[in-house]
Amino acid sequence: MLKWVLDLGLAVLLSGLEVAGLVAFWFVEGMKKWAAKGEPVPGETSRLFLVLSVGSTSSALISYGFSWADLPVACASQAVLAALLVLLLILGAGTECGERISRYRLRRRLRRQRRRWHDSQREVGGHASAPVRRCWRRW
Repeated sequence: MLKWVLDLGLAVLLSGLEVAGLVAFWFVEGMKKWAAKGEPVPGETSRLFLVLSVGSTSSALISYGFSWADLPVACASQAVLAALLVLLLILGAGTECGERISRYRLRRRLRRQRRRWHDSQREVGGHASAPVRRCWRRW
C-alpha cells in the first residue's frame, strides 16, 4: 500500500513540477517578447530547443530510474512527458526549418529577379532604378 502511495505521489509531483517549469519558461519568454513590443527576441528559438531537449532527456532518464525502482505509474507518467516534449521539439524544429527554407527561397528569388533586371538594363542601356519588391510578413 505504501509503495502505491509513493508511486502515485511521485508521478503527480514530478509531472506537476515539470509542467509548472515549462509554463514558467513560456511565461518568461512571453514577457521578453512583450517587453520587446512583439519584436523577435534574440536566441528565442535556441532557448526553446534547449529547454525541450533537456526536459525530454531528463524525463526519460527519470522514467528509466523509476522502472528500476519498480514504480510503474511514475515511470509511465515520466515516459509520457518525455514523449510529449520530444513531439513539441519535433514540431518546433519543423516550423523553424520551414520558415528558414521559405526565407532562403524568397531571398534567392529576389536575387535572381535583380540579376535579370540588371542584365536587361545592360542590353537596353537605360539607367532606371531597380524594382523594389516589398514582402509583407504573414502573421
